[in-house]
Amino acid sequence: MRILFLARSFNSLAQRLYVELTARGHEVSVEFDIADSVTEQAVALFKPDLIIAPFLKRAIPEAVWRHHVCLIVHPGIVGDRGPSALDRAIQDGEAQWGVTVLQAEAEMDAGPVWASETFPMRAATKSSLYRGEVTEAAVRAVLAAIERFASGRYAPQRAAPGAPGVRGRARPLLRQEARRIDWQRDDTATVLRKVAAADGAPGVLDALFGVPCYIYDAHPSSLRVAAAPGGIAARGGRAVLRATNDSAVWIGHCKRADADGALKLPVALAFPREWQQLPPADGSAEIRYEEHGPVGVLHFPFYNGAMGSAQCEELLAACVEALARPTRVLLLAGGPEFFSNGIHLNVIEAAGSPADESWRNINAIDDVCRAVLETTDRITIAALQGSAGAGGCYLALACDRVWARAGVILNPHYRNMGNLYGSEYWTYTLPRRVRRGEPRAVIENRLPVGTAQAAGIGLVDRVFDAGRDDFLPQAIAEGRALAEATDYGALLAAKRAQRAADEAHKPLAAYRDEELAHMRRNFYGFDPSYHYARAHFVGKVPHAWTPLHLALHRRKAPV
Repeated sequence: MRILFLARSFNSLAQRLYVELTARGHEVSVEFDIADSVTEQAVALFKPDLIIAPFLKRAIPEAVWRHHVCLIVHPGIVGDRGPSALDRAIQDGEAQWGVTVLQAEAEMDAGPVWASETFPMRAATKSSLYRGEVTEAAVRAVLAAIERFASGRYAPQRAAPGAPGVRGRARPLLRQEARRIDWQRDDTATVLRKVAAADGAPGVLDALFGVPCYIYDAHPSSLRVAAAPGGIAARGGRAVLRATNDSAVWIGHCKRADADGALKLPVALAFPREWQQLPPADGSAEIRYEEHGPVGVLHFPFYNGAMGSAQCEELLAACVEALARPTRVLLLAGGPEFFSNGIHLNVIEAAGSPADESWRNINAIDDVCRAVLETTDRITIAALQGSAGAGGCYLALACDRVWARAGVILNPHYRNMGNLYGSEYWTYTLPRRVRRGEPRAVIENRLPVGTAQAAGIGLVDRVFDAGRDDFLPQAIAEGRALAEATDYGALLAAKRAQRAADEAHKPLAAYRDEELAHMRRNFYGFDPSYHYARAHFVGKVPHAWTPLHLALHRRKAPV
C-alpha cells in the first residue's frame, strides 16, 4: 500500500515502523507536522491508501481525517486519552501498559480502536520504555491494524473510558507541579520514578546549587551520605550525588532554567565550578569491564549514546586496560539503549569554540577506533544491544564481527548533520564489508537501516532473535564458544595477515588523514551547514520542511 506517515519528527518509533513497513513492500512517504495546509498538500500529492501518525503532538486537520483513514499510534492502553500517557503510567506505578492504534476523529485519542497491545512495565525511564516495549508493541499493533484495514472487512470498535473492560481513562497533561520532587517526603523510589517519567522531555523542574534547572538521568546509589534530603553530597563521573530521605541518587544530566537556550548537559559541564568543589565518590562510573572466562566485556552505556571527547578518552583508556588482560575475545557491549551515536553534539554546541571541540571529539573517537582496528592478539566483537548512528556505527565496524539484536536500527550516515563527511575510518572499514551495492550508497543513504537489511548489505554479521535481557548473555556465550573453538588460532592468524596486508597497501593513518581533511573543512571551512544543523538539532528547533529523502511525494511534485 501507499502509506503516508504524519509525524512531529522522524523519531525512533517512526524509524522502526518505516523499516518494518518498507521491508514488507509498502511504499512509505513521510511528512512532518508543520501546518495543516502542508499536511493537506502532502495528502493531495501522495494520494495515500492509508495515513499513519506514529508521533504527533497536534490534531490531524479535519479536512484530512474526514476523507482518509488516519491511524494514530497512542502510547497508552485502550481508553487512555491525553498527551502524557507514558509519563503518567510510570509516575503512577502502573504494572501493565500498552499501545493503542486508533482512528483520528474530532476528539483527540477518542476514535475507534483498530488494534492494541499490552506489555508488563519495567522499572526504567520513559525514553527506555518508549524505545523498547512501546516500540515493539507499536510494531505489532500497527501491522495488525494494516492487515485489518487491507481486508476491508474489519470494523474498528469504540472503547470509551469507563466502559466495561476499558481500564484507560481521560487524563490531562502532566504538568511540572505534579512532577515536583519533595525531597523531605519522597523516598528514593519515588524520586527515581518522577525523574524517569520525565526523562528525555520535559525533565523535572528542580534546582542544583541554588539554580533552577530541569534534571534527568537519575540512578540509585548504595552510598550512605550525611547530607540532609535534597542536599548535594559528592561528585562522581560527571554526575552529582544527592541525598534522599532514605538513601541517595545520582543525577547525571540537567538543563539550566536561568538562561534562554540552555542545553541538556552532564551536570559537571552545566556547573563546572560547583561540581569541582564537591568531594569525589565512587559509584557513577559510565564504563565497566567484566570477564566471562576468555571473553572480556566492555560496557559503555553513555547517555543517549553520545560520546564526548572526555568519554572517548576514558573509553580508550578502558580499552587499553582490557587489552592487557589475558583474554581471547574483546566484546564491546555499548549500552542497552544505544551502542553509540558518535560525537556529543550537545557538549560541542556548549563549548567556547564548537569547531575546536568538534575537532577534539572526532580525533578522540578516531583514537578508540584505531585501538580496536590495531588489535591483532584477539578477536573483537561489537554486540549491538541498542541502536547505533553515525560514528557509532563505524566504531562497531572497527570490530572483526558485528552482532546485533533483531529490531536494532542503524543510521550509518553523517549527511543529515549538515553534510558531514565523517571519520572513524569508515573509508577503510565500509568497503571491506559491503557485499551488495556500492559503499558510497550506504554512506549517502539518509534512511534508517534495519538488522535484516544490514545483514544483507554486510554491515552486520549475525542477527540474534533475542529479547532485551537475553541478547547480551547469548552474545557472550557465542563469544566464549568462538574463543574456545579449535580453529581460533587459524582465525587469529588470518586476521593478523589481513591487517598486515591492508597496512602495507595503505596505512590506517592515511585513511584518517584523508577523512580528517574533509572534516576540517566541515568544522572550519566556509560552508556553515554543519554548525547550523547541529545548533538546530540540539536546540530542538521545529522543522521548517520535510527533507526530500523522507518526502517521496515532494520529489514527484512538479517544479
